[in-house]
Amino acid sequence: MKLFLSHLDSPLGDLLLVTDARQVVRALDFADHKARLHRGLREHYGAVELVEAPAPAEITDALARYFGGELGALNGLRTATAGSELQRRVWAALRRIPAGTTTTYGKLARELGFDDPRAAIDVGAANGANPIALIVPCHRVIASNGDLKGYAWGLHRKRWLLAHEKALGPKEEAPRTALLPGF
Repeated sequence: MKLFLSHLDSPLGDLLLVTDARQVVRALDFADHKARLHRGLREHYGAVELVEAPAPAEITDALARYFGGELGALNGLRTATAGSELQRRVWAALRRIPAGTTTTYGKLARELGFDDPRAAIDVGAANGANPIALIVPCHRVIASNGDLKGYAWGLHRKRWLLAHEKALGPKEEAPRTALLPGF
C-alpha cells in the first residue's frame, strides 16, 4: 500500500501525518513517537510504502485553525483506519465527543452498548491504540474519578489539549491554613 508522509509543526511538537492517495488521514502521530507510527502502520496495513509529500492544504489549514482556537476545525477532516471492529467503533465514537468536553471510559463503553463494567478496560485499550492523534480525540477520555490517566503521546500533551479546549476545570486549591506563632 502506498501512503504519503508529511511533516508538520504544532505547538506540541512536530507531527507526522500519513494520508492516502485521496488525501484521507490514515495516521497522525508526534515525531518523537515515530516508532509507534511505523509499528501501527505495519499492524494495520502490512507492507507500506511511505512517500514523503507536502501535507494536503485542507489538513494543514484545519490543524492551524484548531491550534488557533477554532476547536471544531478538525471535525470535517476525513479519516480511515484499519483495526478490529471494536477499535473502529471506539474511534468513531471518539469523533462524536465535542471539543471542550470529556467523557469517561465507562460512559464510552455504555454508549457503545456494553453493560459489563469491565468493558471499560477494552474500550481503554482501543482508545490507547488510536492511530490518529488530535483528529480522533482520544485525549477527551478520562478516568471516572477525573484523573487524566494515560495518553499514548504523553500526559503533558493530553493536559495541554484539554486546557486548550477549555475542558479542564480549575484545579481545586488545597485549603490554606495560616501558620500562627505558637500553633
